[in-house]
Amino acid sequence: MTITIIGTGLIGGSMALALKEKGFADKVIGVDANPLHCKQALALGIVDEIQELAEAVTISDLVILATPINAAEVLLPVILGMVNKQVVMDVGSTKKIICESAAENKNRGRFVATHPMWGTEYSGPEAAVKAAFEDKAVVICGKEASDKDAVELVEKVYGLLGMHLVYMHSADHDVRVAYVSHISHITSFALANTVLEKEREEDTIFELASGGFESTVRLAKSNPAMWVPIFMQNRENVLDVLNEHIAQLRKFKSCLEKENYEYLEELIEKANGIRRILK
Repeated sequence: MTITIIGTGLIGGSMALALKEKGFADKVIGVDANPLHCKQALALGIVDEIQELAEAVTISDLVILATPINAAEVLLPVILGMVNKQVVMDVGSTKKIICESAAENKNRGRFVATHPMWGTEYSGPEAAVKAAFEDKAVVICGKEASDKDAVELVEKVYGLLGMHLVYMHSADHDVRVAYVSHISHITSFALANTVLEKEREEDTIFELASGGFESTVRLAKSNPAMWVPIFMQNRENVLDVLNEHIAQLRKFKSCLEKENYEYLEELIEKANGIRRILK
């Protein structure tokens, strides 16, 4: 099978490596607007060759759209205009807008909207990880709008990657990822800015930062070119989550201001309930 990866960075590159190792991909073609990424993807064996978009789509069986979501929204209708029997899938972190961008396309059935729930704070081909997706969840949205054979192929791909499948409406997906993913990144960005603003001595931060701080602020190293479009596309849901998060922060602030340590303990005990979900 010939697979084209459009966007050879963290997600696209990791998928390419895994599918080549599994023997599913006979050839992987890379398409990337960044010349450095093209060079790195070839050197790392992520792709076998680099092609222009139209040529790559024409000779492929499966096209994986793994660009930032603002680019994917623009590219998807163009790609669907080129396909015949090819299957096109995306891997973006928001789903409602990209599904809408394909809704009226005559080849909508060849598209399967997906979101593999895995990522790191790193980007580019050098960040690709071969066994990245094992035992993680992947969301497939709007299954009923996709052709049966297209869905089956995408399900097979994710099965080979070791992921378990979750089916969801695109709007429901965007609400849920605002809570479990997008707010985590905003919190991390904000915390990093807080520390950088208050502690101008970088050596002090380095010396005193423990594992707890590092794990909390890790996501602040994420690429803004990826995350600004996500926040733009999921703006309303992210604002709803931010309002709730700010309300929770105010509770902690009020406890300290009023020296209400009994309620502070209650808030922390309530938060400990996350253990039932995340072990």
